[in-house]
Amino acid sequence: MTKRERTARPVLGASYRKLFSASVISNLGDGVSTVAYPWLASAITRNPLLVALVAVAQRLPWLVFTLPAGVITDRVDRRKAMVLMDTCRGLLTAAVAVAIWIESDSLPKPSALDSVVGTRWPLFIAVLGATVLLGSAEVLRDNAAQTIVPDVVATEHLETANGRMWSAEGVANSFVGPPLGSLLIAVAFALPFLLDATSFFAAAALVGLIPGSFRAARSPSGASASAPVSDTRAPWRAELREGVSWLWAHQVLRPMAIMLGLMNLASMVSGATFVLYAQEVLDVGPFVFAIIGMGGAVGGIVGGVIASRLSKRFGAGTCLAITMAGFAVSGVIMAINTWWPLAFVLFTIESLFSILWNVITVSFRQSIIPQHLLGRVNSVYRFFAWGMMPIGAAIGGVLVAVVDSFASRELALRSTWVLYAAIYAALWVTARSKLSTARIEAARAEGTRGDVAGSAALPSPQHPAT
Repeated sequence: MTKRERTARPVLGASYRKLFSASVISNLGDGVSTVAYPWLASAITRNPLLVALVAVAQRLPWLVFTLPAGVITDRVDRRKAMVLMDTCRGLLTAAVAVAIWIESDSLPKPSALDSVVGTRWPLFIAVLGATVLLGSAEVLRDNAAQTIVPDVVATEHLETANGRMWSAEGVANSFVGPPLGSLLIAVAFALPFLLDATSFFAAAALVGLIPGSFRAARSPSGASASAPVSDTRAPWRAELREGVSWLWAHQVLRPMAIMLGLMNLASMVSGATFVLYAQEVLDVGPFVFAIIGMGGAVGGIVGGVIASRLSKRFGAGTCLAITMAGFAVSGVIMAINTWWPLAFVLFTIESLFSILWNVITVSFRQSIIPQHLLGRVNSVYRFFAWGMMPIGAAIGGVLVAVVDSFASRELALRSTWVLYAAIYAALWVTARSKLSTARIEAARAEGTRGDVAGSAALPSPQHPAT
């Protein structure tokens, strides 16, 4: 598919609409599970280390499987990979629902979690194992999903397409899904998981309806970046090394990946035990817990609509620096907060900042990385970015357990937000120079996203800072 052909198509098109619909449906199920999984974990055990371990298990595949997933993404039809992974996730989630249904008589009511004593180990181990497998499927599916977007949308419309998709995802994931999940939990713990499984099957069917082949063309191993792209397949390690080298040589993409990794680490420090913070500090039940999450939907909707315009108006680098500062301030406030409506407002603001960051950085990656390298470079980027999540979750669980051993439980749960704010404050200082608007725009102008009929130039490590 040539650049001329992509540009001549409608701005978004039917294939994008199918991809969009699949993403929205899948995110509705994910929104339901954002309430269901943490509430289930807190009903199985009140141990902060074990609650955090579920979050570690969910994100661990991003640390160990992301790099191989990038090679796989560049070797297979990306559409088929998405269909297969969503089908596997549907089957796994259905299995979790069955396990919960079998153990339902022994689980407490969502409003009676203070009666939980000890740990229900069989169910905990089942949930932990399924979470690892679901996370592994998510790694490959999400990497394929991001690399397929530039093949269904013209390059100049990537920010618009990504903004619309993430705005709608925010509505489904944070506005509709969580309250629906809390209502389903009140009926039966297994119901939200059944709905989540159904959403995966529906998403797989929609993506399967997208016509065409989405297998990336290959470049010869050892060939120069400007050599014509062919279908020759290089050894697995050589392909992976090519993706790592490309990102590491890029003077904007490299610090961007590292900073996002630290951002995600900070988010998981507080996020891993947030369900305990909400229950014991904010004193909320599952429905209000879902309402707090809806703040993310409000911010996501607004962010998806205005992100592209903010980037153009103030510059990409300025917007990224603002997100860092905003997260740092939000963390300080959450560390001293006792009122759940304020948490709702802060989640709204944080979600807007998250969407702003994502629209700018993902569109930037999609526009500069050569097509035949997109899967691998994207996976290396996400290795740094998402691989820090299980580490952050583990730090959060250990921090709560340690502080709880010599101080109050409430102070222990608040301490995660103090560390969260400190990390973001340090990142804000760094981002102002490493990710300036001038550097980003210079890299965008220099970078070339290669296509099947084109060529791509590797960024020069000696490219001067601007």
